[in-house]
Amino acid sequence: MALIALGVTGGIGAYKAVEIARGLQKNGHDVVAIMTKSATQFVGPLTFEAITRREVITDQWKAGANADIEHIAIASNIDLLLVAPATANTIGKFANGLADDFLSSLYTATRAPVMIAPAMNSNMFDHPAVAKNLDTLIARGVHVVDPGSGYLACGWIGKGRLAEPEDVVASAEQLLRARRAEPVSPKPFGEGGLAGRSILITAGPTFEDIDPVRFVGNRSSGRMGYALAAEALRRGAAVTLVTGPTHLTAPHGANLVKARSAADMHAAVMERIAAQDAVVMSAAVADYTPAAPAPQKVKKSDGPVTITLNRTKDILGELGKLPSRKQGLPVLAGFAAETSDVVAYAKTKLKEKGADLIVANDVSRSDAGFDVDTNAVTLVTANGAEDVPLQSKAAVAAKILDRIEQFLIAVPAKDAKVRA
Repeated sequence: MALIALGVTGGIGAYKAVEIARGLQKNGHDVVAIMTKSATQFVGPLTFEAITRREVITDQWKAGANADIEHIAIASNIDLLLVAPATANTIGKFANGLADDFLSSLYTATRAPVMIAPAMNSNMFDHPAVAKNLDTLIARGVHVVDPGSGYLACGWIGKGRLAEPEDVVASAEQLLRARRAEPVSPKPFGEGGLAGRSILITAGPTFEDIDPVRFVGNRSSGRMGYALAAEALRRGAAVTLVTGPTHLTAPHGANLVKARSAADMHAAVMERIAAQDAVVMSAAVADYTPAAPAPQKVKKSDGPVTITLNRTKDILGELGKLPSRKQGLPVLAGFAAETSDVVAYAKTKLKEKGADLIVANDVSRSDAGFDVDTNAVTLVTANGAEDVPLQSKAAVAAKILDRIEQFLIAVPAKDAKVRA
């Protein structure tokens, strides 16, 4: 189907690149592996050669390798350059136009889409120089698969581990699918199916304070919302991510707005709604909040404690009643996190809230919903319900945004300035 150049650089995550190559091949793609000198310290070229059935490129100066100026030949023929793992060093080379090995020379020579999956120590990932280099690449149209959080090879716990192979493969597949769907008259380099559109996404829980120490909250991790934000960015959208408290790092390129309570999230959304083409309410917003939070810590006592809760504002319901909804804007998607009769509740919510799409989510499952990396949902619209089987949240995000793109097609970009 497609010829993919898989760049492998020098990090412990290089072993995952083997599974990425295998996953791409299972999808019918042809893979040529390009390894930096440092990468060969972690995985042998023979491993990739056995999987891809192609000679692995490890040296720009190998005798005979430059007879046809090989990096130019490959640059002209590939459909995608995918670098996984992408170290801080390689990201720096790409951002600054340095071309001192085969992979960096290929990057500067190709006009194929480029996707990188960073992997490094969490402090390195957060370093201003690395962040600036990533922002530079994103501005040029390079697609970024955000690293995951957890135990790192250095013994630290934090963000920096290479994304799981299935998530990298799914991201590459989505990008290739979007490129195949482009019209004959090509869009500017780096644009996707949501180019020129503005999308607001809410994510995570809200914390409703009882006192300065305690709060009422829920188990949402924010992973689904952050996956949606990352996917929307890959498709070229201008993304505003309104997030409740979470340990996650926002995807590069997103306009991050932090909110703690349901009231904070309501204010953040309503303040920005006029500029949006679509809103995805994936946050688990509290339905109730303490009526009178204590200014000081409530001391424990032998007797019971009674807390009066007031209903919070219905953000999704208010959005559904905006005057601009008569023109179809913003496209409105909500989530229904339920533990029983999931689809039935979602259908009711779709009608009551005036939404275009409700993502029904059975959060009673241990492998879907809150605080896990996978999800299984049902996409409920006025035309019916579509089951999305268990898969990574990145892949589910792609399915959700496919639907949102379909709704946006009905509103030409020139009319997208009709606002509330």
